[in-house]
Amino acid sequence: MKPVTPVNWNVQDEWSSLEAVMVGTGSGMGPAPQLEATFDPQSRAHVLAGTYPTEQNVCKELEALSHELETRNIRVLRPDLVGLNQVFTRDIGLVIGNRFIMTHMVEDRVKEQEGLTSMLHRNSGKILVPPAEVQLEGGDVLVMGKEVWVGYAKDPDFKKYTTARTNSATLQWLQEQFPNLHVRGFELKKSDTLPHENALHLDCCLAPLGLGHAIYHPDGFKDLADVEWIRSQYDESHRIELSADEMQRMHGNVFSVAPNTVISAKGFDRTNTQLKRWGYEVIEIDFHETSKMGGLLRCSTLPLRRTPNL
Repeated sequence: MKPVTPVNWNVQDEWSSLEAVMVGTGSGMGPAPQLEATFDPQSRAHVLAGTYPTEQNVCKELEALSHELETRNIRVLRPDLVGLNQVFTRDIGLVIGNRFIMTHMVEDRVKEQEGLTSMLHRNSGKILVPPAEVQLEGGDVLVMGKEVWVGYAKDPDFKKYTTARTNSATLQWLQEQFPNLHVRGFELKKSDTLPHENALHLDCCLAPLGLGHAIYHPDGFKDLADVEWIRSQYDESHRIELSADEMQRMHGNVFSVAPNTVISAKGFDRTNTQLKRWGYEVIEIDFHETSKMGGLLRCSTLPLRRTPNL
């Protein structure tokens, strides 16, 4: 059998041309969880309504995403199967520069990281493991060239809400690991029961794009100064402001595969139309079922390598 070549991790930003990515899998997720086993208000709402997605439908959507990426000569890896929900690979790890970070997740999701085993074993790059006091998930981290943007919750919110996934200790730890980058924090609003009032991760309410645009939901941030700072970085003509309903339906959770190419969900007519007007190629994928679990296209993808900036 031909040996599998390593990936050689490298991610400098959120939009450079994608070369390798780990896409989540629905295989093994099983039936709808018990209500007490849900981790976010979106999943909770669909469990209560009896509309939680089936394994078959989630697998179908993730296979369509993987196929679309492969047709663009992007290398697609999948997690090792460990017999549970492994859809949202974004949270189990992340790459900054040429280093892989093992995230420190909520206890109920830690086993998902076993799905990284084969990929990690075939790569020789440096792996960073945060100390116990640092808790973070990949959906809260945006790699922005000379900066790293991090969504987080302060105490007492972090201790109060299950949906608080990244704590303030993460900011200092990341700054220590990457002294040449500026780590910028954004405190997020949290709710365990109300989807419209919960910014589960930073990538649910902020999406910077490769041609200098941004999609954002201002009410997802606790500090008005952070909202004003985002507006100062993007001219009004270069940003889409999402409503609470659009944020809850994950309109901002798009995935850039090149500076001018964005994968978005079918049915996001306002967002997708504006992206096209701005000059992006918009690849529309049906992700209706997967979105019922509180995540969308960025959540389901873990970039391992983008074309390095020279």
